Amino acid sequence: MKLAGARILLECLKQEGVDTVFGYPGGTVINIYDELYSFPDIRHILPRHEQAGVHAADGYARASGKVGVAIATSGPGATNTVTGIATAYMDSIPLVVITGQVPTALIGNDAFQEVDIIGITRPCTKHNFLVQNVKDLAGIVKKAFYIARTGRPGPVLIDLPKDVQVAVAEFRYPEQVDLRGYKPTIEGHPKQIEKAAAMLLAAKKPVIYAGGGTILGNASTELRELAETLHAPVTTTLMALGAFPEDSPLSLGLLGMHGTYYANMAVTNCDLLMAVGARFDDRVTGKIAAFAPHAKIIHIDVDPTSIKKNVRVDLPIVGMVNEVLAHLLKVIEDRGDAVEVFRKAAKPWLAEIDGWKAKHPMAFAESSKVIKPQAVIRKLRELSQPDAIIATDVGQHQMWTAQYFSFTRPRTLLSSGGLGTMGYGLPAAMGAQAAFPDRQVIAVCGDGGFQMNLQEIATLVQNRLPVKICIMNNNYLGMVRQWQELFFNKRYSQTVLDLPIDFVKLAEAFGATGFVASKPSEVEETIRRGFAAPGPVIMEFKIAREEKVLPMVPAGASLNEMVLAS
Repeated sequence: MKLAGARILLECLKQEGVDTVFGYPGGTVINIYDELYSFPDIRHILPRHEQAGVHAADGYARASGKVGVAIATSGPGATNTVTGIATAYMDSIPLVVITGQVPTALIGNDAFQEVDIIGITRPCTKHNFLVQNVKDLAGIVKKAFYIARTGRPGPVLIDLPKDVQVAVAEFRYPEQVDLRGYKPTIEGHPKQIEKAAAMLLAAKKPVIYAGGGTILGNASTELRELAETLHAPVTTTLMALGAFPEDSPLSLGLLGMHGTYYANMAVTNCDLLMAVGARFDDRVTGKIAAFAPHAKIIHIDVDPTSIKKNVRVDLPIVGMVNEVLAHLLKVIEDRGDAVEVFRKAAKPWLAEIDGWKAKHPMAFAESSKVIKPQAVIRKLRELSQPDAIIATDVGQHQMWTAQYFSFTRPRTLLSSGGLGTMGYGLPAAMGAQAAFPDRQVIAVCGDGGFQMNLQEIATLVQNRLPVKICIMNNNYLGMVRQWQELFFNKRYSQTVLDLPIDFVKLAEAFGATGFVASKPSEVEETIRRGFAAPGPVIMEFKIAREEKVLPMVPAGASLNEMVLAS
């Protein structure tokens, strides 16, 4: 069966089970868009900006566990995808981004809307492809999806010249992929797992440190079973929130710069730290020389290049984290007597942690005069559905959400961790809502980050995606302002958003609904009305203007050097 390249591409997406694509048409992808008429099973969502389209595909992927797909035209369309691609790359999110390209004969001639997107994205993709022959297209798409979803996931870009889309070839979608040099390790080495079990059972003060790979590797169940079997405390990074239920007595909550006092103290004083799917990011470790100074470190990760990259590791285990944890749990369960001895020996450690929790719980000063953002987050948790998906922008509101929402399920927090991309929250929520039309999806944004992609309210309205948007409005670029307050003598250079915006009118201008709360007594009613209203809703909360995210580990300090209060 001979087909044009544009149709081959869509047939390949269909074979991969793609049901939703986020894309923006243009001259070099017009053939693909014409072929879309023949593929009613592939839902196409038109964002108002290509960056938002990639963020939406990213949110779709994080929430669903599937590969997200985005399409853009050449030139500025392709360059507009770069921030979204880099965001996904830093957080290991599986995407396939398809960009149009000028005809192959014009590549390198500065043709209209030509850009070297392969060269531009090489540092921020797991792999990328320039398709030069239509006969190679089906195989390249198969490879792209395989690379995106296997091993340590990540974004893959396919650059597809216009003449290749028009050219005709026999279509056959490959059943398997065999890439020389790319063979991700699935199962951890049995002897290393045996050593890990012995190290765990010999520890007196163990801590399990779960990173985003725990969620990406679908290892939340194994993590919980292992922790409960051992009675071992668990701390999570921002990317791993929800991997371990925060309502468990074994939960230490968030680790690092804005982590809990007891998580940071536990890591500082532990004698064994088992890192699962984590990369020891600087926001987690603080001062490297003082990070877990008394601990032997076990590091489990599917990506061997992440191990020993930032910290010393006593025992590396390469493999899919769910497979490794399942094997480790079996080894430990086979040593029943040793487990009982371990539990008894660890009781003083758990008591010490409980003491830290009692001494410095996650708390804030309540107010009857001004809206405290922490109170808004806590009320959102109280009134939202148990399986609600929360997407955040980046800044203070992101950290307040991480500290006070209390996540209990994996894939319910979508947030830009590694790159810290403002403008991420709203389009990511849009992608999650497309993946789960019947689930509650909430975007928590600051007034600064929200304005970076607010045009996507139109996309929500047009596609009937009922995302509920909570704007924490302090008329500042809040996190930068906090640093200016603490370290620059309150010299608020270019962080004051002077122009007041009526977000209720803005919502109505797009055909959405808007509510506003200006005082604490209005918070609950605003949330209830927002949740009850059909379609997309903006809920604006005029919060205390100079509220800070605390606790905080200053840059370059160790985890036990925390600023606990103003």
